[in-house]
Amino acid sequence: MPPLIKIIVPFAPGASTDVIARLVASQLGPRLQTNVIVENRAGGSGMIGGSVVAKGPKDGSTLLFTSVSMVSTAATTRNAPFDVTTDLVPIAMPGVGPLVIAVSTKTDIKTPAEFVAAARAKPDQLTHGTSGVGTIAHLAAELLNDAAKIQIKHIPYKGASLAVTDTAGGIIDAMIAVNTTFASQIQAGRMRPIAITSEKPSPAFPNLPPMATVAPGYSVELWTALFAPAGTPPALVKRINHEVNEIANSKEMVELMRGDGATPLNVTPEEAAKRVRDSYATWKRVATAKNIVLE
Repeated sequence: MPPLIKIIVPFAPGASTDVIARLVASQLGPRLQTNVIVENRAGGSGMIGGSVVAKGPKDGSTLLFTSVSMVSTAATTRNAPFDVTTDLVPIAMPGVGPLVIAVSTKTDIKTPAEFVAAARAKPDQLTHGTSGVGTIAHLAAELLNDAAKIQIKHIPYKGASLAVTDTAGGIIDAMIAVNTTFASQIQAGRMRPIAITSEKPSPAFPNLPPMATVAPGYSVELWTALFAPAGTPPALVKRINHEVNEIANSKEMVELMRGDGATPLNVTPEEAAKRVRDSYATWKRVATAKNIVLE
């Protein structure tokens, strides 16, 4: 085991992924009897930090903690600095959960069926906001357009908080995001959650139906994952996988992930790799069909 393991988070400190990574690091160090630290390398929609790890040493000393957003970014980036399906090895996926679809309370929409009906009544006029082109929320909405045979209009912002403000104010109609993104506006009565994006009901959101009830087959889940550079010894990957799976089931991690409706996901490295490949294939297909490209 390396004397020091550095977990790179490709986002700014304080982001949801960063908070989870720091909890993983705090528990992983004692379990592996080594020092584990977190280093933030934000920029490039997560691709800068990912590139550092993909091209880093293959001895387990430099790992990456990120989310499915890295895969959606890779699928929409014209000249990605690395291949997410071959240059990195998924070690473990501590948690998975649905995104939430919420609307402004200035709309009359209260159910998935009403959302679809409103979109069909006025194609390309029902608006949704995201933190930018090519984000997981953007692609999730495009996938919904196909599954429900509707056309909602994308309004990209320079940050999710700006989109939340405009949705709460009724300037745009809806958002697709993790629950904590707009939880305060929901509590204040300015936004209304109407559905989740997982194909099946979620115990975290017992009162929210899946959007798949009106858009058969529609499914988008947000997972977090720990990666190593391709070529890292399989025995080391397996050892860390075992420890992270146990951390995912810890009381501290379960409580932390509950805010976003995520639950522990205990998978093998091989199962994690399949999820990455499947996610990439889905988002690449959507990006190609919709001509969504990040330069």
